[in-house]
Amino acid sequence: MHRTLLSLLALFLAVPLAAQTSQESPAGPEPHVYEVDRINQGLAPLGEPLDLETPQSLLESFLDAGFAQEWDRAAAALDLSEVPVGRQAAEGPELARKAIEIVHRSVVIDWRQIPDRPDAVDVSSTAEAPLSGEPRRNIALWYLRAEDRDYSFRIARVKADGSDPVWLISRQTVENIPALYERYGPTPFEEMLPAPLRAQAFWTLAWWEVVALPLVLLFAVGIANLTYAGIRALRRSRDEEGLVYGVLRAVHLPATLAVFAGTFALVRLGVFNFSGAVSTFLDPLQITLFVAAIVAIVLTVIDTIAQFASESRTEELEDPDNEESRDYFTKLSAARRLVTVFVVMVAAGVVLLQTDIANTLGFSLLASAGVLGLIIVFAARQALGDLMASIQIAFAKTARIGDAVHWGGQWCYVERIGFTHLRLRTWDERRLMAPVSAFVNESFENWTKTDPSLMTHVELMLDHRADVDRLREEFQRFVENDDGVMDAEEAKVQVVDHGSSAMTVRFLARARDPKAGWRLQCRVREHILAAIAEMETSGESPPVFLPREREVQVAEQTG
Repeated sequence: MHRTLLSLLALFLAVPLAAQTSQESPAGPEPHVYEVDRINQGLAPLGEPLDLETPQSLLESFLDAGFAQEWDRAAAALDLSEVPVGRQAAEGPELARKAIEIVHRSVVIDWRQIPDRPDAVDVSSTAEAPLSGEPRRNIALWYLRAEDRDYSFRIARVKADGSDPVWLISRQTVENIPALYERYGPTPFEEMLPAPLRAQAFWTLAWWEVVALPLVLLFAVGIANLTYAGIRALRRSRDEEGLVYGVLRAVHLPATLAVFAGTFALVRLGVFNFSGAVSTFLDPLQITLFVAAIVAIVLTVIDTIAQFASESRTEELEDPDNEESRDYFTKLSAARRLVTVFVVMVAAGVVLLQTDIANTLGFSLLASAGVLGLIIVFAARQALGDLMASIQIAFAKTARIGDAVHWGGQWCYVERIGFTHLRLRTWDERRLMAPVSAFVNESFENWTKTDPSLMTHVELMLDHRADVDRLREEFQRFVENDDGVMDAEEAKVQVVDHGSSAMTVRFLARARDPKAGWRLQCRVREHILAAIAEMETSGESPPVFLPREREVQVAEQTG
C-alpha cells in the first residue's frame, strides 16, 4: 500500500518537472542568432579567417585588417546579404574601406562597453538595467547623424547552415555606409593632399590634422579679430547716448565669439573633416560656444532695449502720478527675466541634443550615481532662489521701477530689478546694489507704494526755556507761503522729547512726493534756524533758544 502511494506521488511530481525542463530547453533553432543560408558567398576564401566569435573580437579583427589596408580581409566582417553575390568581391573591400574611415573619423571606441562574450551578455550594467544578463543578437554601438537623420552603427550575430554563429557588421549598417561616408569621409581637399600628410602621426591623428588644427584656429581667431575691430569702428561712429550704440556695445563680445565659432565650423565642414578623437572634443565645444554666443546676443539686445526704454523715461517713472508706467516697466522687467530663463533652457536643450552629451560615459556614471543631480541642485539653489525672489518682487509690486524706497538708511529710487540684485539710485546719484533676497526677507520702506505724498519733519534740540509758541507762529507763516507744502493746516510744531539739557522740537509738513519733501525739509530747517538767530539777537527776549550747554561751550571758546 505504501509503495503504491509513493509511486503515485513520484509520478505526480515528475509531470510538472518534465514540462519545466521542456520549456527551458526547447527543441528547434538557436534563439539568439539570425539564421541564413550562406554568409558572404561571393567573397574569396581567406587564408587566415577573422576572429568573429564575440563583438569585441569582431571590431578588433576588422580594425586591424583595415589599418593594414587588407580590404579583402576586412570585407569578411561585413554582412553583405543585400549586395548581389556577383558584386560582393568587388564592392565588399570598398565598403570595408569606407566603414573603416567612418569609424576612424566619427567615434571614439570605449572598449569597456563592447561585450567580449559570444552571447553578448552585458555583465557591466546593474541588475536593474532592462537587458542585464540577457543574451543579445543585435547591438547598436553608435548613432551617427547624416542627412538630417540618425543612423545606427550595428553589429549582429549571424549563423549559416552547418556553421558556428559569428558577429558581423549588420546588413542595415552596410546599406547606410555610402550615406555615412558622404558625411564623415574625407573632403575633396583632403584627397588632394600628399600621401605622407594622410599617414597616421600619433594617437588617431594624421599628419595633416596635426598641421591643420592650429591653422584653422588661427584663421578663426583672425576673422574674429576683424569682426571685433569692425564693431568697434561702428560704435565710435555712433552717439554714445543712442540705442544703436548701446546695442553694438552689448553684442560686441558675443558677436565676436559667434563669428569665431561659426568660422571654425564652416572651415571644418567645408575643407577638413577631423578624426573621431578630435571631433569628439571639438564638436561639443564648437556647438556650446556658438549657442552661447547666439543666446548672449539675443539676451543682451533685449536687455539693452528694455534698459534704454526705462532710462529714457526716468523722470516720467519717478513722477508720483505715473503709477501705471511704473507697473508696466516692472512687469516688463519680470517678463524679460522669464524670457531669459526660457532662452537659456532651450539653449541648454539644444546643446544636450546636438552634442549627445547624455550618452557619454562620464555623464552616465555621474547621473547613475546621483552626483550630477546633487551638483546641479547645489549650484542652482541660490540662483533659482534669487530668480524667484526677483519675480516675486515684480508681481507682488513691493518695489517697482521708479519707486522711492528707504533701505539701509538710504533714500533711493529703484532703477533696475535684476536676477540677483536691485540697482538703487541715491539722492546724490550713487548706485546701491541690494540683494533681491533682502527685499523679500527684510523690511524696507516704499514711499510711493500707495500715496506718493510724504510727511517731512525737522527735529531741533532747543533750550527748555525756548518760546515754542513764537516758533509755531513763525512756522505757520512759513508753510502758508511755501508752494511745496500741500496743506498748511496739517503742519504742526510738537515737542516730542526732552533731556537734561534740551528738548526736542519737531516741525511737520506734508510734501507731494519724496523729492519735494527733501527740498521742503531743507527749507524748513534753514528758515527756522534763521528765525531763531534773529529772535536771539533782537533783544526782545533772552537768548534761550539754543541749549544752555552749547552756549557755555561757545562762550568758553570765544572768551
